[in-house]
Amino acid sequence: MCVYNDRINLIDLNDYPVSWWNKILNLAHEIIENPDNYKEACKGKIMGTLFYEPSTRTQMSFQTAMLRLGGTLIGFDNPQTSSVAKGENIKDTTKIVSGYADIMVMRHPVAGSVRAAALTAECPVINAGDGGHLHPTQTLTDLLTLKEEKSTLENLTIGLCGDLKNGRTVHSLIKAMSCFKGTKFVLISTKELALPSYIKDLLSAGGYEYKEVTSLDDAMDELDVLYMTRIQKERFNSEDEYQQQKGSYILDKEKMKKAKSDLIVLHPLPRVDEIAIEVDDDKRALYFKQAKYGMYVRMALILTILKNDGKPAPLMYGKVYNGVSCSNPKCITHQETYLPRYFRGNGDTVICDYCDERTLIE
Repeated sequence: MCVYNDRINLIDLNDYPVSWWNKILNLAHEIIENPDNYKEACKGKIMGTLFYEPSTRTQMSFQTAMLRLGGTLIGFDNPQTSSVAKGENIKDTTKIVSGYADIMVMRHPVAGSVRAAALTAECPVINAGDGGHLHPTQTLTDLLTLKEEKSTLENLTIGLCGDLKNGRTVHSLIKAMSCFKGTKFVLISTKELALPSYIKDLLSAGGYEYKEVTSLDDAMDELDVLYMTRIQKERFNSEDEYQQQKGSYILDKEKMKKAKSDLIVLHPLPRVDEIAIEVDDDKRALYFKQAKYGMYVRMALILTILKNDGKPAPLMYGKVYNGVSCSNPKCITHQETYLPRYFRGNGDTVICDYCDERTLIE
């Protein structure tokens, strides 16, 4: 039995149909073409930004988006300067802030945290990244970049390289691009950083074409899009584990020589060493332009959500299983133990509504 409220929240882009995504992308294009028409579109509105994790592009692009729309901001970018440092739980923090704001943007290091917040928030909630799980507004940024630069979202061969295990941007992008005709995925990673099974299950179940490889060099000549990601130090359990993977893939001029002339290179940023500085001068390197597209698509998203333009998606798809614990130790239900344990599916294996991991019912 699904759980709804009467607001549009953006937790997972796949909660909404492709037609809704296109509405946002088209509005973003209109804002790019005619920015002055939207200077006071959010006059009198307040955005609350709750960033429990460090951020530059996502936080600043949301803030700039709201300011360019004529709105104002409240919030924090360091939980240690808020009541979180005193032990306040997500429910209490978001309940209070959502009472002050018209729309709330949240980033948190734990999977499923933003969906948990939306259960009790009093205003619409946008997921700005929840651990290694999802990052839907980065995906909207990626989709806008592809549409503006490739003029299509169909029949693209996309290489995703780096930390595919913990890369929430990768997970969100794959889920989104699997909705477009003719998409092919080339998954480039070490075995230790391979794509999680729940994403591969989605691809296999839908009959989508993908392959897993360990060599970036060998994949370059077949790609229309190369999506580079950093090896995320903050997602590893130890410094030693991180050092074993650091530097596994580095895009440089020599590798770019093997690529198509119309390849585009994207990166959600920040980068560490996975793209050599020398690549920045290549006309196919679009990651800085991609970041600017993020501001425009977030302007469009804010407007769409504040107008409640669309059919609200369910907050929860399954039902409560009392006594069942999610198999993912990084799920928010292990940190915020008051949360009802929602799972979807039947039989011995169910899927956690917060983090999407499979759990065996014993």
